Amino acid sequence: GTIVECNTAYAGTRNESSKHWETIKEHGFMEIAPVDLQDEEGEIEIPIEGGKRLTSDTVGSHFPNYDYYVVLSHFKGHVMGGFGGALKNISIGIASSHGKERIHSGQDEALPNAFDGDHDSFLEAMAEAATGVFNALHGNMLFINVMNNLSVDCDCDGNPHAPQMNDIGILASLDPVAVDQACVDQVYLSDDNNGPLIERMESRHAIHTVEHAVEMGLGNRNYRLIDLDA
Repeated sequence: GTIVECNTAYAGTRNESSKHWETIKEHGFMEIAPVDLQDEEGEIEIPIEGGKRLTSDTVGSHFPNYDYYVVLSHFKGHVMGGFGGALKNISIGIASSHGKERIHSGQDEALPNAFDGDHDSFLEAMAEAATGVFNALHGNMLFINVMNNLSVDCDCDGNPHAPQMNDIGILASLDPVAVDQACVDQVYLSDDNNGPLIERMESRHAIHTVEHAVEMGLGNRNYRLIDLDA
């Protein structure tokens, strides 16, 4: 297998390929498997059918080089999206740097400051970009969400809040909507100081990403949870 990544849309150590490669090396990813910085040599458009915000998604030019993606996501809170899981990972995560700007802008033409876009439009654009990626791969994807170190903040935050909930477990599905919905439900069902993460999700209208993904035909919010430890 190959670990794939794209440059970020915000300043830091991952917004330019040269700096990004240094960060990848520092974190030891190249000792695990080959790494492909997918937008290092350019980007391509993949179509989105039936979207309200986007007609296409901008991804790295290396995206079509793989016919199956295993999407390993750390489920946690997020300062903008409310939570980050499978849907965020295959939308923002797989998008090129410019593609990330379009998603944050919530429209085809990126705003001068992409982070000034309408909030619900951003959430809907995430769902639409995720749908474009899933359809481009003909559903050849596996989604694994790891519910540990449950902070209200994302790993992309340089100074995230300390985790406030204990680890819950690992959830997997062929449906990105179902696995994210199941993780959200597990947070609500927990009696382990779940208030801060629930507040983060509700204050950001986070479930709307899931709702719009269903509207796009990406997946189903109804699921059956099978406990492999039982």
